[in-house]
Amino acid sequence: MMAQYLRIKAEFPDTLVFYRMGDFYEVFFDDARKANRLLDITLTTRGQSNGEPVVMAGVPVHSVEAYLAKLIKLGEAVAIAEQVGEVGATKGPVERKVVRVVTPGTVTDTELLAEREDTRLLALAVKGPAASPTYGLAWLALASGQLGLTECSGRELAAWLARLAPAEVLVSAETEAEQRPAALRAFPAPLTNRPGWQFDSALGERKLREQLRVAHLAGFNAQDLQVAHAAAAALLSYAEHTQGRALAHINSLSVERASALLELPPATHRNLELTVTLRGETAPTLLSLLDTCRSGMGSRLLRHWLTHPLRERSTARERQAAIGVLLQSGATERLRDALRQVSDVQRITARTALRQVRPRELAGLRETLLGLPALREQVPGGCALLDELHAALTPDAAIATLLQQAIAAEPAVLLRDGGVIAPGFDADLDELRGIATNCDDFLLELEARERARTGIGNLRVQYNKVHGFYIEVTTSGLDRVPLNYQRRQTLKNAERFITPELKAFEDKALSAQERSLAREKWLFDQVLDVLQSHLSALAETGRALASLDVLAALAERAATLNWCAPEFVNHPCLEIEQGRHPVVEARLAETGGGSFIANDCRLDAARRMVILTGPNMGGKSTFMRQVAVIALLAAIGSYVPASRCRLGPIDAIHTRIGAADDLANAQSTFMLEMTEASAILHSASEHSLVLMDEIGRGTSTFDGLALAGAIASHLHDRNKSFTLFATHYFELTEFPAKHRHALNMHVSAAESGDDIVFLHAIEAGPASRSYGVQVARLAGMPAPVLRQARAALDSLEAQQRAANAQIDLFGAAPEPALPIENEPPVMAALQPATTIRPVTPATARAEPSPLERAMAEIDPDALTPRGALDLLYRLKALAADV
Repeated sequence: MMAQYLRIKAEFPDTLVFYRMGDFYEVFFDDARKANRLLDITLTTRGQSNGEPVVMAGVPVHSVEAYLAKLIKLGEAVAIAEQVGEVGATKGPVERKVVRVVTPGTVTDTELLAEREDTRLLALAVKGPAASPTYGLAWLALASGQLGLTECSGRELAAWLARLAPAEVLVSAETEAEQRPAALRAFPAPLTNRPGWQFDSALGERKLREQLRVAHLAGFNAQDLQVAHAAAAALLSYAEHTQGRALAHINSLSVERASALLELPPATHRNLELTVTLRGETAPTLLSLLDTCRSGMGSRLLRHWLTHPLRERSTARERQAAIGVLLQSGATERLRDALRQVSDVQRITARTALRQVRPRELAGLRETLLGLPALREQVPGGCALLDELHAALTPDAAIATLLQQAIAAEPAVLLRDGGVIAPGFDADLDELRGIATNCDDFLLELEARERARTGIGNLRVQYNKVHGFYIEVTTSGLDRVPLNYQRRQTLKNAERFITPELKAFEDKALSAQERSLAREKWLFDQVLDVLQSHLSALAETGRALASLDVLAALAERAATLNWCAPEFVNHPCLEIEQGRHPVVEARLAETGGGSFIANDCRLDAARRMVILTGPNMGGKSTFMRQVAVIALLAAIGSYVPASRCRLGPIDAIHTRIGAADDLANAQSTFMLEMTEASAILHSASEHSLVLMDEIGRGTSTFDGLALAGAIASHLHDRNKSFTLFATHYFELTEFPAKHRHALNMHVSAAESGDDIVFLHAIEAGPASRSYGVQVARLAGMPAPVLRQARAALDSLEAQQRAANAQIDLFGAAPEPALPIENEPPVMAALQPATTIRPVTPATARAEPSPLERAMAEIDPDALTPRGALDLLYRLKALAADV
């Protein structure tokens, strides 16, 4: 037996091997020690191998899923070696072989999968020069049968990893760890090394054509993705290796290109809390608010829509039209009630293809298929998308008929328990079951007959699994036992006997039970064989049900939360009336925290940047996030939380909101801030939406102000993106005066003595002050600290007003910046479009005086009350210097 185990282990040297022995899976030697450490199971020893004790540990077969789940969570892979031979059929140990390998990215067991989230396996190939490589990505959600390809640059890799969120990544073993891209090294999924020869473009193209049963890949728009083909070769080889069979349910391919998707960098995923909160929790997030889907299929598709929004608007328009029809027809709740009864057709189809499906899953599939006619009646017509889905809910009736005839109404959980095949489906099985069914009648008749023949009134005929059938006679009746009774067991107060007649019946009954279970297994396999030819139809049905579920959920959200249908236009435009942040609004309603204050936002070709000021806790970040969330919801085809919304083309949503030290990668808060800002300046286009929150706060005031001004100028002059720029640098409120596409807005607040009331309303113009001291008071800061801070603030503000007169932050015609020695790359990326040049005595003599220059720049018609007051202080300070 150990020789057999060692042969199997040699094929899986880096994988835990669960070796089936009766009712346990055993692990040996180093595997046992590892399992002891990871699973906290007991180590023991038995016998010797090469003179050393055999260290072993085991887990029960009936609870193996719990142990597998823990190992998968830890990133481990497990090879399952089952007994495949018959006991006693051959000399030596029962034949065993690895039937599948369970890894983080190839999980298909229902108990190990998250119901509402796909588990993806990703393969990554690379080609090209080290300075500008091309990455090929191929991914597979094995449990739902979804296969995808793309290619991207190094800059785009992090966004694809965030979008796909793979559970396991396959990489070439020939690539050293330090040579792998930083985005991959920072990603939390386990990396699995595969032989470099498996990442072969020609092999990948051939395997894709064979998998999809096509002569060429042009029909999938995948013919030119050579690097992705290389990734697909490794992906499909690994998936087939772990499952021990062909992947019959993989019959479609999705080719995704970054140019077709709305770009959502990892920072945007994080800052908008799309699927995970900033604390790492699954709620409250945008997904948790939207997901009222009735099935796991719908929830997984909704997550995909949310993380893969499209740039082109035709798909979004189709979805919005379908939602509108559902709302107008009043069919939403009836459809959702019907969807509540639907099983997870996608995962059942995949497990059927892999021959891992359980009897009750097939019963659920049967009930779903039988319920489709009634469900179809609840799908209203009136739009192309709903008509298409309605037509897709008509699979071959033969599937439901077969399952209705073959599978019992309430089958056992496991096939080995019997009771899975329906009565009447197979005459031979019915006959074998009849023997077992008639067993009780025979035993009662035999017991009555033997009592009459022997005169032993308390004689009993019984059965147990250890001794089989027997006749039990107590001590008082032993003197009347007939000669043909053969003693089987002696008890303290009784004897157990067997007779030739009872022995013959026992052989027949036990043989019938074994043959019945074997017959059921054979019949179940025959049903699976028939279903293999219907996998494509079942997959199509699953996709249609998932889409209907998502559309019905979005319709319910629109009706319940009072959302509106956005309007798409072709010119640059982002107009939102009475917009709300849906998650914050829902939390306020749940906690009784009051009503959400809705706000407007208008950006267009003439108004591309908002300089947003106001106090901390005033609502600046919430406002910016809600604008981005509304744009994203519109892109996926949902209604949006506003009274009216018009959107022009948007190709990306970039965010720079908040930060924390990245100690693991030796990056400070400020370095992270600059890195993310640099990425935005390099990536954002005139069709991008950019959120910048408190940029420059991680360094000294002057450094931060200088960088914030330069970044704002770059976004305004060069990127020309729609930008919401929140800041506490009040000097930046002068920015719109010299940048014609920018304007000031502020979050309103009101003072009452030393207190402050946050009004959360977005109003025109700059804020009058930051209210930092008042916020500190709300936080419980000691009174002496507040008094000293107030005095220092008054002095600093007076000095700043005087200093502002000597600095031109946003000169209309800036001179080139002086070169800086050893300038870090991130600083080079943030080289300001406008240079801050302090006025020195040497330069002042050659130019008009500061007072003259300030007077010439005054535009009385453009002054606000606050601006006029600041100007008076400034002129007074300048006059004092003359």
